[in-house]
Amino acid sequence: MDLTAVRTFVTAVDAGQFQEAATNLSITPQAVSKRIAVLEKDLGVQLFSRTARGARLTIDGQAFLPYARALLQAEERAAASVRPGRRALRVDVIRRRVSVAGLLRDFHRAYPETDLDVVTLFDYDTAVAAVRSGAIDATFRAVTMPGRQLPDDIETTPVFDEPLYLFTGPAHEFATARAIAPAQLAGRRIWMPGNMPGTEWAAYYDELAATFGVTIDAVGPNFGIEHLLDTIADSTTLATFVSEQTPLVWPAGHDLRRIPLQDPTPVYPHSLIWRTDNPHPALAALRHHLTSAYPGRADNGIWTPKWAKPAQPERA
Repeated sequence: MDLTAVRTFVTAVDAGQFQEAATNLSITPQAVSKRIAVLEKDLGVQLFSRTARGARLTIDGQAFLPYARALLQAEERAAASVRPGRRALRVDVIRRRVSVAGLLRDFHRAYPETDLDVVTLFDYDTAVAAVRSGAIDATFRAVTMPGRQLPDDIETTPVFDEPLYLFTGPAHEFATARAIAPAQLAGRRIWMPGNMPGTEWAAYYDELAATFGVTIDAVGPNFGIEHLLDTIADSTTLATFVSEQTPLVWPAGHDLRRIPLQDPTPVYPHSLIWRTDNPHPALAALRHHLTSAYPGRADNGIWTPKWAKPAQPERA
């Protein structure tokens, strides 16, 4: 169906006569008649009855009118969805129950007028490819993984260093500790069934394990956080790592413990990644919001993998 003809039909109805519709559309009255005739032929019905006094809607024209208006409104919404500055900012947060999702929620609270489309892409390569193709505007990732370099048309800036905590049940040997050093975990088993080979978080925990002698156990199906909490709560030997800002809710009867890691504190390095030539104005606002809140990485007292050493963050 020709939307130009549909728009001409609606304009003619609103104007009340073809002459005025022609003026509003900057075309001739003959062009108005021709467009409507084409639309009538396409629909197989007569939309106007022509008389000496002008044109009036037929019953079929009256029935078609609300749908014609809806078509034009849908066209406008479709165009607005990709118009620079109008479409929603598409941002990948890996999973919705992670700390970077909280960073994005904070941004939305600060900029409630900005439309956001929150997506969850699993792996680093998929996310970077989506940024390059324009499928998303930005992603939160740890960069750069061993053996991978960011393409030249991609930019990144550190936005959040997330301190890790040891997470145990009440019978674990470290359950009553106020804080422990990562070196004290040497030889201990840290259960992380969500650590998938080839992901940036698996690369992070592999290097942490090698540095401090920890055993990262990723064996077993990943049934989700509830199953993980149930298992940790009942174990005297299993523990896992979480962040203070990981949004977890667990049953009071589990009596789970979140114990700070110190001397040094392992931090997970989150960066924002975007394409250099992305013009979306909300992307600039997101970068400014995140980098303004980022204090910079501490010079000492923390641990990150060597491959995750950041460049200086941008300052808006």
